[in-house]
Formats: sequence, structure tokens, C-alpha cells
Amino acid sequence: MQYHIVTLFPEWFSSPLHTALFAKAEQTGIVGVDFYNPRDYTRNKHNKVDDSPYGGGPGMVLAVQPILDAIRAIPQKGRLIALTPAGEPLTQKLAEELSKEEHLTLICGRYEGFDERLYELLPIRRISIGEAVLNGGEVAALALIEATARLQDGYMGKNESGTEESYAQNLLEYPHFTRPEDFMDLEVPEVLQKGNHKEISSWRREQSLAMTYRYRPDLLAKAQLSEQDRMFLKTMHKRSFAKNIHIALVHHPVLLKNNTAGTSSVTNLDIHDISRIACTYGISSLQIVTPVQDQKVLVEELITHWTQGDGAKTNPDRAKALALAHLAGNLEEACQNVERISGIRPILIGTSAKAEKDKKGREKRLAVPFPQVAELAKENCLLLVFGTSHGLAPEALEQCGCLLPPLRYMGEYNHLPVRSACAIILDRLLGDCN
Repeated sequence: MQYHIVTLFPEWFSSPLHTALFAKAEQTGIVGVDFYNPRDYTRNKHNKVDDSPYGGGPGMVLAVQPILDAIRAIPQKGRLIALTPAGEPLTQKLAEELSKEEHLTLICGRYEGFDERLYELLPIRRISIGEAVLNGGEVAALALIEATARLQDGYMGKNESGTEESYAQNLLEYPHFTRPEDFMDLEVPEVLQKGNHKEISSWRREQSLAMTYRYRPDLLAKAQLSEQDRMFLKTMHKRSFAKNIHIALVHHPVLLKNNTAGTSSVTNLDIHDISRIACTYGISSLQIVTPVQDQKVLVEELITHWTQGDGAKTNPDRAKALALAHLAGNLEEACQNVERISGIRPILIGTSAKAEKDKKGREKRLAVPFPQVAELAKENCLLLVFGTSHGLAPEALEQCGCLLPPLRYMGEYNHLPVRSACAIILDRLLGDCN
């Protein structure tokens, strides 16, 4: 693998690329590195490589010409890669893909980045190593070099070293221990001392799953898990802040077909399904909001049948779910119910398939991202407010402290039934891989 590095600071790489395994690999011809400094390809007497941005703003932008000429000077370029915050994330899978190339050209940005026309002139792939802002692309280039170089044949001392490590199977690696067996009253796990390879393998798998669950649960969605793996993860799953969340299913005030505020009818299916959804995700209560007396009687009869009557005897699972359901005449009464259950006044979180607009059609406030609402739930009591019919009326939305984003704002069709929207929103907030 030959790396061609386009950088304003070639000296930055002097120590890292002449140390440890990379130095040995370079000596044996497994890898090679050369540098191309855009300052050597400038066409002005001051060797200037940057200029102020069009449209104003802070910082300087790297000019196209010196970068372009430096890249064109490379005889065998291979894949062209720009290290930039506006790139796809560097993953183990991407490192494995790039490691198969014979040549890689790494273009290191500086200042405010490259003139965008560089990407239009050359087939450059943009790659980022994370969401932290760096002074330049050199650190990122070094990370990519190490991630791909170590996958070259002969680079690592043992082939398995590259396959058992973190991210190789979309799981973090298990913990490691070495001598002494006891250090400051901390002992090496007994299973590792016994030497039973089957037990060690099982322990390492469980520890790998546990590490991933604790620190990178998002990776679990990509990992191939056996039933045994899932059963182990189930023993760890204690999403405690789910108990801080309650649901309000609002039937008044909601938008009707003519876009006016009114009252919708309670449906048996909504109550059953949303109760089951709430129970599945560990939600503390479902507040069914309706001011209509005969609807309240219907709901009470339904809840009583499934929690205390014959329904409870024939279907205990349904009884457990319906036990979460409570009646409220309006949102204020729902808040009072929640406060009695949790001891804390809830923050109302609105849901809507559309942005909240004022009378002039302007967006009144920005929606709060799902991760931010999940963080809010860890320290606060939340009441997620769902509207039936065509969604919550403006007077209901105004009572909410903030709004969640629409679920399918990029799609042309955005009319999910309230049961589906409830399940999707809870999974985004509380899903196993979040």
C-alpha cells in the first residue's frame, strides 16, 4: 500500500510514521509514504495557498489551483480521499474496503476547508473521523493510515489480531488482563485463570456484548446476534428513564377533516394497541383524554373488563397493559394524574406531522431532536402528547413545552395512524439500540 499525502505540513508526520509497527512495515516494503505540499505548486510569488471566502465570514479557504496541481503531480493516485468534517464516518468496514487499494491519495484540509470546486473537478471521496473539530486533516489522515495499514498482510504479528478487535464484528472488544493475578485487591476473573477455552470464549462473547451495550449500543443494530446473545442482553437491559415517560392520547382539542378544532371518538383499537406499546417500552401510564361523558363511560367499561373482569382471567398480558390506562377530561387533568403517579409535574412534549405555524404561516418554533428529548427524560417527567383524528389542534400544541420532529418529513406521504406514530417515537427514544 502506497500512501500519497497532500498536506501543507509534511513534517507533522515525521514522528508517527517512523515509529513502531508502521516503521517496520515501511522498511520491509509493506507500506510506503510520500508527500505533496500544495505550496510547491502555487503560481504566485508569495506561495499563497488560501484566500478569503466569497460571501464573507471568518477564516480562509484553500484555493483550488495549488491543491489540484499537487494531486495531478502524483503518478499513481489510486482513490482520492479528502479528510473533512463534512464526510462519511471512517468505520472498520470502510477501512477494510480501502485497505484493498494499492494506492491512496489523502488530501488534508486546513483553515475553513477546500474551495468546493475541487470536488467538482476530481472524484474525491470525503471522509471524517468524528464529530470533533480539528485544526486540520493531518490527524484524520494518520488515523485512516493506521486503520488501513494494519490490515495489510504481514503488518500485524497475528492475523487474528485484526479480526477480534473492536468494530470488526460491530461489537466492542472484550476486556483484557495480564499478570499479576492480583493487583491492589483486584483479581483477574476466575474464568480466565482456569484455562477452559469453551468457558473463556463464552465469557469473552458476553463481555463484548456488555461493553457494546454500555458504551456503543448503536452498534448492536448492525451486529449479527444469536438468540443466546439476545437473552444475555435482555438481562442487562434496564432502561430506567422509561418510567419517567407518560403518554397522553388526546381526543379533544384535535383537528378534524375540515381543519377545524373539535372532538374525535375514542376507539377500542387505539386504547388496546397503545396500552400494549406503552407496556412494551416500560412507560408509566397512558392518559386517555376526552371530555365526552359517554366516551368516558365506554373507556371505563373497557379498562374494567380487561383489568378486573373476565378479560383479566382469559388474557393476563392484556390486563397488564390496560392497567396503565387512565381517564382524563383534558390535558390539565392528565398532568394532574401523572403528578399523582410520579410525584412530579410533567413537561408536555407535543407530536405533530407538521411544523407549528402562526397565523401568517411562519414556523413558531423549531422541533427538538429525539436524542435531546431522551436526555431530558433522564432527569424529568415527560408527558408525550399524541393527537387523534388529524392531529393536535393549535391550542393543544401551545400547552406543550416543546415539539418532536415529524417522523417522515422527507416523504411525500405523511399520515401515519396514531398507534404507529406512538410506537415509532417510543422506539426512537427508548429502543434497545439507542
